[in-house]
Amino acid sequence: MLGFTIHTIPETGKPMLVFLHGLLGSGKDWQAVLSNLSGGIGAATLDLPGHGESRSVAVSGFGETRQQLGDTLKTLQNSLPAKTPLWLVGYSLGGRIAMDYACHTLPLSGISGLVVENSHFGLLSEQERNTRRTNDHRWADRFEEQPICAVLTDWYCQPVFSSLKPEQKQRLVEKRSDNLGMTVAMMLRATSLAEQPYLLDKLKTLPIQVHYLCGEDDKKFLDLAALSGLPRRVIAGAGHNVHVEQPEKFALALTQLIHAS
Repeated sequence: MLGFTIHTIPETGKPMLVFLHGLLGSGKDWQAVLSNLSGGIGAATLDLPGHGESRSVAVSGFGETRQQLGDTLKTLQNSLPAKTPLWLVGYSLGGRIAMDYACHTLPLSGISGLVVENSHFGLLSEQERNTRRTNDHRWADRFEEQPICAVLTDWYCQPVFSSLKPEQKQRLVEKRSDNLGMTVAMMLRATSLAEQPYLLDKLKTLPIQVHYLCGEDDKKFLDLAALSGLPRRVIAGAGHNVHVEQPEKFALALTQLIHAS
């Protein structure tokens, strides 16, 4: 089972938001968002396999990750008032895991809503998958073999993080350096985008609300969200990591989505 923390119990009839972080992160990444939530909404954060309090949890693919997440959500639900709606909120890798879980477990899982922040729906061609697999395995090898600070410095030079200022990148390198290279490599291989099923078609058929949040400066995922046809909310002044760059706007968007549901 994954490590989790319940931060606030929702008021009667209000949902519990369950936050899933991205690669290299932990449940602590959501603290600024949690402090800005309002309206009686509950909140819990999870640590994904190989991260934070779940550092010792190993998985070999999406199937085992799905099982770990399902077991954790059942335990979490047992701590809440009966019939409390659960919404999954996932960033990047966390969003991909949340989408995969919803697509493979509904309607039995009891999930009432899904909010995805800058996450990929999956690759369609085998050529794209092979290219991504090679790239992810190359990074995984580096995380296993090299000092993590050096790898992280290069990691945050990737185009997807171009909206971050140099000082923001440096803070992330310092913050993420407490990760274990071996466990980061494990998750990179196990949950590579190359191994993820294409989920968009299934997402559109789910009997729950699915919303996409993206930063206006993240062109790749802005275009992906626009082409998806899913309800989307664009957050001004943010790139790939919206909840870190604009936590107040992110929390406001979440609150508005919940109240409108």
